[in-house]
Amino acid sequence: MTATEHRPWRGVLVATALPLNDDLSVDHGRFAEHCAWLVENGCDGVVPNGSLGEYQVLTPEERAEVVETAVAAIGGARVMPGVAAYGSAESRRWAEQARDAGCRAVMLLPPNAYRADERSVLAHYAEVAEAGVPIVAYNNPIDTKVDLVPELLAKLHGEGYIQAVKEFSGDVRRAYQLAELAPELDLLIGADDVLLELAIAGAKGWVAGYPNALPKSSVELYRAAVSGDLGTARKLYEQLHPLLRWDSKVEFVQAIKLSMGVVGRHGGRCRPPRVPLLPEQEAAVRAATEKAVAAGLA
Repeated sequence: MTATEHRPWRGVLVATALPLNDDLSVDHGRFAEHCAWLVENGCDGVVPNGSLGEYQVLTPEERAEVVETAVAAIGGARVMPGVAAYGSAESRRWAEQARDAGCRAVMLLPPNAYRADERSVLAHYAEVAEAGVPIVAYNNPIDTKVDLVPELLAKLHGEGYIQAVKEFSGDVRRAYQLAELAPELDLLIGADDVLLELAIAGAKGWVAGYPNALPKSSVELYRAAVSGDLGTARKLYEQLHPLLRWDSKVEFVQAIKLSMGVVGRHGGRCRPPRVPLLPEQEAAVRAATEKAVAAGLA
């Protein structure tokens, strides 16, 4: 059994953008093809129903079908769905649905309907862990207002509730503290624009946004960074950074979908309340994507 089979959250897992039809219905055919295309281009798997996948504006039926579509396309071992919800019981149901569909891990935000305290966070992860599928915590204090600091992550791991963390705080200093407090907890790069810094700090995977548009060069960047080939990694990082930094902006879904369109994929529209990019934002994303294409990175 390889490390990726034993720990299916390792490697490059793409937080998939969700292709929508003109009427904003989910295009499951295109989504299945997108998952397969990402794996063909070197990605290790996908994370459907993350924030990039617009899970908050899907119906329960759509959300379940998205998981099933991904599993049918590339196999459950390569699919790690997001199972975030306001209530712990609902998150547990989504974890059970993922488990029953054949997935071997799920990704879970802390409670985010309010600014949860440590006791609430522990109770939330304990409840979802009852589903019996390994959990990757997702720390996004910018959007959720709940910060899974290294001490709390170590506690969650010590209790057996989580096996890894997608770190989106942007504070790369935490990687070293986390390695001291919980050496067996896998650190996953959570924001595209700190990839090199966290790879150097020992990250075991990347829950990635921009590979939706540029999988081959993104995977090459990740592999070079984690293997210590800093000459290759630094050059690619500098070339891709004008795009990677959009992953940490409010308009990340629209930006990545636009880049997908520029490289000949189907990004399409977003569901409200997301609105189209402003003209100057669209021009910046388009120019950076076209520059990456011209550099042979698509």
